[in-house]
Amino acid sequence: MNKIRLIWSVLAALLSTQAVLAENDSPKRIIAIGSSITEIVYALGQQDRLVGRDRTSTYPTEVLELPDIGYRRSLSPEGVLSVEPDLILALEGSGPPDAIAVLQQAGVQYITIKDEFSLDGVIEKIQTVGAVLGVDDAAEDLVTQTKRQLSQAQTAAHNAAASDPKRVLFILSTQDNRITVGGVDTQADSIIRLAGGVNAADSVTGYKPLTPEAMASAAPDVILMMDRQGNHDTEDHALFSLPSIKLTPAGRNKRLIRMQGAFLLGFGPRTASAISDLSAALQDVGDS
Repeated sequence: MNKIRLIWSVLAALLSTQAVLAENDSPKRIIAIGSSITEIVYALGQQDRLVGRDRTSTYPTEVLELPDIGYRRSLSPEGVLSVEPDLILALEGSGPPDAIAVLQQAGVQYITIKDEFSLDGVIEKIQTVGAVLGVDDAAEDLVTQTKRQLSQAQTAAHNAAASDPKRVLFILSTQDNRITVGGVDTQADSIIRLAGGVNAADSVTGYKPLTPEAMASAAPDVILMMDRQGNHDTEDHALFSLPSIKLTPAGRNKRLIRMQGAFLLGFGPRTASAISDLSAALQDVGDS
């Protein structure tokens, strides 16, 4: 009997030691690179493990108190490693490649999170982050909630637009009067379609400049842009003064929607709200 008790005592001690080691091995100093990744970490209740964030991560507002390690497409290894992370969660497309190579060889766990611009992509991000952080139950709860919200938002948006879907042109920039738009295979294309709109730039792939001839063919009913700081009245006037914009239905009717970039294009936990807000904005401009 004493021998059996001794065996059980040893087994219990081993299990206890393994549990402590597993807890100690769990990442406690995490950097989130990509706004949707940061938002998922917060939505899972794991924000206390964050020690840094990239410049695109601005929501929720308390994340701004964390050290800024730079823009996710132009990272410096020194800046990232300066906060001494033990885990880097990076959205696919972070860079530049040479900086990522250095980080991957720096002895810090580096996980790339797939960035798919779809409803399934949002769910996959949540599941992946939850698994990496060891909070599968919380991730499953968030997945269930997010699936319901996304389904409701998409259904409502498509019902609202069914009789009169708007042709929407997403403009990324107008630098040097070159109008760069979001074609197919972009976040902009996906969110426009999810909100019940038609992408007016579906003749191009990716983010590309649009020629005046192509702009005329696109014939957008409304222009969609990211909301940036500045004097919007002046920016709007400059936009609608561009010759190729002037002649479009959107230009003639001064129809422009601005939305915060990470919210609109992030494809994270707030995407259902982005779909609903864009849908409502499209209906509003149609009634004006």
